[in-house]
Amino acid sequence: QVQLVESGGGLVQAGGSLRLSCAASGRTFSSYPMGWFRQAPGKERDFVAAINWNDDSTYYSNSVKGRFTISRDNAKNTVYLQMNSLKPEDTAVYYCAAEKTPLWFSYNYYFNPARWDYWGQGTQVTVSS
Repeated sequence: QVQLVESGGGLVQAGGSLRLSCAASGRTFSSYPMGWFRQAPGKERDFVAAINWNDDSTYYSNSVKGRFTISRDNAKNTVYLQMNSLKPEDTAVYYCAAEKTPLWFSYNYYFNPARWDYWGQGTQVTVSS
């Protein structure tokens, strides 16, 4: 059974940093894209970032580009999201996602949450002003 478990969320002041982790189990994800989404109360689940299997290609939403960095450690079956210069509008539940297709498509493909095959339970990030 595939399981994705996020950690690292919490409360931080605007301008601060957090590092989210997503540990995968039940399968080796080293050959598959992984990503992060977020969902604020009353809003849709939005794409944040995606990374291919060998860490040499990434996508970011315009709202986080230059502030967030996605990375992965395939030996640990873990993907990370380093979040810097946090803003109150970054407040949301952050979800880890994984693909089961070992291919790398365009940004528009991964932007759609329906494309992703596996999801974690989410971790809350709250940024105070």
